[in-house]
Amino acid sequence: MKQIRQTSLLLIFSLFVFQVLAQKNFLQSGPMLGYTDMFETMIWAQTTTEAKVQVAYWPKGKPTERHLTKVYKTQKEDGFTAHLIADEVQPGNWYGYELRINDFPIKLDYPTEFQTQTLWKWRSDPPSFRLAVGSCAYVNEEVYDRPGTPYGGDYQIFTSIHRQRPDLMLWLGDNTYLREPDWNTRTGFLHRNTHTRSLPEMQALLASTHHYAIWDDHDYGPNDSDRSFIHKEMSTEIFKLFWGNPAYGLPNQGGITSFFQWADVDFFLLDDRYFRTPNNRKSGKKTLLGEAQMEWLIDALSESTAPFKIIAVGGQVLTTFVGHETYANICPEERLELLRKIEEEGIKNVVFLSGDRHHTELSTVKNGAGNMMYDLTVSPLTSGVHTGEERNQLRVDGTLVQQKNFAILEFAGPEKARVMKISIFDSNGRQLWTQSIASE
Repeated sequence: MKQIRQTSLLLIFSLFVFQVLAQKNFLQSGPMLGYTDMFETMIWAQTTTEAKVQVAYWPKGKPTERHLTKVYKTQKEDGFTAHLIADEVQPGNWYGYELRINDFPIKLDYPTEFQTQTLWKWRSDPPSFRLAVGSCAYVNEEVYDRPGTPYGGDYQIFTSIHRQRPDLMLWLGDNTYLREPDWNTRTGFLHRNTHTRSLPEMQALLASTHHYAIWDDHDYGPNDSDRSFIHKEMSTEIFKLFWGNPAYGLPNQGGITSFFQWADVDFFLLDDRYFRTPNNRKSGKKTLLGEAQMEWLIDALSESTAPFKIIAVGGQVLTTFVGHETYANICPEERLELLRKIEEEGIKNVVFLSGDRHHTELSTVKNGAGNMMYDLTVSPLTSGVHTGEERNQLRVDGTLVQQKNFAILEFAGPEKARVMKISIFDSNGRQLWTQSIASE
């Protein structure tokens, strides 16, 4: 009888282990951390087929104090993606978490932790934090790529970013590259985003760093696409399915414009595609941001008291190079209007973060009000590198990088004397240059 009982227990245990291992086959990509605030954190995941998905989470070091998100059933029409809200959290804490699929925990080979933002105002100096930045992530898929030398590579860059242990990452557009089979159908959009998000080298970074994103042309639609793209509403919907920003689009305007705060820094996430006039349009007023987005940005900047006002936008703003899709080339009048309004409002500590260009550089200028402005371009992560010579009169000497790279921005110091330290790293994590900027 004892042997029968032991055999039965062993069989039950074996079946449980089999079920646990089997459920991992239901995981397509993720989990990925999305936005986080003081009372709420979003966790994203994607399954391979319809499944029940849930997250269990607990204060770090206290695994018995478990909380559960609501159960979400993934669906084919949404790419089997799930957005799960952890809403039983407290400010300034770290939490361990596990993804559960069909009621079974998914065992991963790397830690899964998230954090909530700190309630520091009126209590202490703002906390320091580290932000990873990058753009232009091409993941090869030979059957659909153009013939010839593969365009993507050096995927170990995501491991290098993960080793830096950033608190959050801001993706600056071209976060995936839609190709000819992808542009015109929901199936194509879902396929391309799923393929990129499933890259093995990306998974540990997704699971432990909070991710925010904007788009540029290649993850919005075809190359150099604009407001005329007939599927821009579908593109917006797919972007929402695959990212975890706290909001998308201005009221009644469409697009993906957004905003968030981390510690004492304000982040303005701009949409440079949804409202944009075609590059080759000859009549009418040329616009990149559009009137509503421009007015919102100036309103929000003028009310911000942040020591750094980070404006994320797909293309370069400050560069004086007139070519390709720089602001100075495709929409010079609106560029001047934006910079003039920032000057007239006396807005200090403006830092543009831009991608698109397949090289990295830092541009700086002092405007007529005596305030410094900065444009840090960070590109590319894994796509091709631009090695041509460009004349940018505002480039800081020694900051041009023409290889795959990423940035780590560290914000630190007391409340009235915050410093932003910029460090650029190659795909293997070797530091290429560093610059520090003090708030005014």
